[in-house]
Amino acid sequence: RVFAFRDARWAPDPVLAPSAAVRSPQPVPLVIDNGSFQTRAGWGCPDPTVPAEPLLRFRSLAARSRGTRGGAGAETQVGNDLGSPEPLRWLLRSPFDRNVPVQLELQELLLDHVFQRLGVSSQGCVDHPIVLTEAVCNPLYSRQMMSELLFECYQVPKVSYGVDSLYSFYHNRKQKWPCSGLVISSGYQCTHILPVLEGRLDAKNCKRINLGGCQAAVYLQRLLQLKYPGHFAAITLSRMEEILHEHSYIAEDYIEELQKWRCPEYYENNVHKMQLPFSSKLLGSTLTSEEKQEKRQQQLRRLQELNARRREEKLQLDQERLDRLLYVQELLEDGQMDQFHKALVELNMDSAEELQSYINKLSVSVEQTKQKILQSEVNIEVDVVDSKPETPDLDPLGSEQSLEDMESINEFEPLFAEEQPEVEKPVAAVQPVFNLAEYHQLFLGTERIRAPEIVFQPSLIGEDQAGIAETMQYVLERYSKEQQAVLVQNVFLTGGNMMYPGLKARVQKELLEMRPFQSSFQVHLASNPILDGWYGARDWAVEYMNREEGWITRKDYEEKGGEYLKEHCASNVYVPIRLPKQAARAAEAAAPSRTLASGTG
Repeated sequence: RVFAFRDARWAPDPVLAPSAAVRSPQPVPLVIDNGSFQTRAGWGCPDPTVPAEPLLRFRSLAARSRGTRGGAGAETQVGNDLGSPEPLRWLLRSPFDRNVPVQLELQELLLDHVFQRLGVSSQGCVDHPIVLTEAVCNPLYSRQMMSELLFECYQVPKVSYGVDSLYSFYHNRKQKWPCSGLVISSGYQCTHILPVLEGRLDAKNCKRINLGGCQAAVYLQRLLQLKYPGHFAAITLSRMEEILHEHSYIAEDYIEELQKWRCPEYYENNVHKMQLPFSSKLLGSTLTSEEKQEKRQQQLRRLQELNARRREEKLQLDQERLDRLLYVQELLEDGQMDQFHKALVELNMDSAEELQSYINKLSVSVEQTKQKILQSEVNIEVDVVDSKPETPDLDPLGSEQSLEDMESINEFEPLFAEEQPEVEKPVAAVQPVFNLAEYHQLFLGTERIRAPEIVFQPSLIGEDQAGIAETMQYVLERYSKEQQAVLVQNVFLTGGNMMYPGLKARVQKELLEMRPFQSSFQVHLASNPILDGWYGARDWAVEYMNREEGWITRKDYEEKGGEYLKEHCASNVYVPIRLPKQAARAAEAAAPSRTLASGTG
């Protein structure tokens, strides 16, 4: 149960050559799932030669470096071109606030990356229809800016907006469309409860919980950094996301599961140990005393060599300056006054006395440096002599040792020989006990269920919100009993944050507790919670490719504004902008006054 972090690097996306089928007989739609965690793009083409899968999948991130002074300018990297997010974490930017795109400059970078890597070859425009996902109940301003970007910057012929979770519901429909159901979608930033009646979204009763995979990763990082403060820097967000994806699960009964984890046997059988990377060469504790002494001697020797080299360089510079000053002094002694005065000006000196003072100071400095160099050579020789093994000086008078003294020394020799290994024995015995690999392991116990539990209990991280169960009950209570019975017959789970093992059983348990006695309900999990949003958008694009329903043309954009939306089975509900009543009354009141003024005139 020891698992190593993969720390996988992202491979840059290649530039793909589009198939001829995407342009003939007419340009096919380009399907983009614009998610806050990941962007997925591909072609909505019925031709079997074109892959029915997203050809591009990359994180919705961009990083712009400042560039080097005097070198190349700022460089912008998008998605998989970043390689790894951790070294650039402080530079990463996302166009999303929660799940709504607000930074359209960064959104343009992501779209540029998509069009370039998919090989869109049209000059000056993108002549393919675009199917783009948006947030549930997307603000009109966000849609207006997105439409302006697509129609004004890329000159697209038409565009269609839809909700990714409704596209996933459309792709996984178990019966003929239209059908009803309760869609529970949990992504990177938000969780939504969406009631669908007769194939259309009931936007008035939609609810959002501002919790998702991002908050779970931050919470898990905080827990492990408090538990292992010695590995603070190694506990990164990327590794926490890897733990959530591969080692976490949802407890069917959270309190009961915590009681199980209190049992030592259950803990030993279910704990996951995550191995952090480490190197034994970087730790000095694994070196023996002789190796430490040798390393210290090498460092001292390098320091002495460095000082000697600096002294020699200083001596050489001072000697050159002294020779120059002595040459100028010789000009004075030879009577060459013109050259002497020119040399004084070059040296920035005023008189011969100042020249003599500098010569005296430099002479003293040169002599002192020579003495230091000689002294350092003597010290090096002394160190070499002292490094030899010393012999005990038993006879300070230099006379021959007596036979009795030799016998007494021989008697004590075995004692010294026994004491020496006894000092080294504890070192040799203690050293293997410390397991360096185990010290760099993260033990995942209750953390495996605590982090994903926040979508059911937001109070764990101090959020004053209701969890999935309470919000689901609140939404159901807004309908009649007959409509509730219809909705709970098709409870649909989708989104990347719904892939935890045990989540479907937990939702079934919560529904069993809130529904009437002996009432029936069904819970379905999407076949692919991550990619079904894109698959459903592709299914819709292929089916409605030659229809007008759901497509916003350039003429609609120019006449009705960028916030305009043509509704379809997987879209939001369009709510047009209405003028406030006060403004309308003011306009009506101003009309008679204008008429009266014109009659008077």
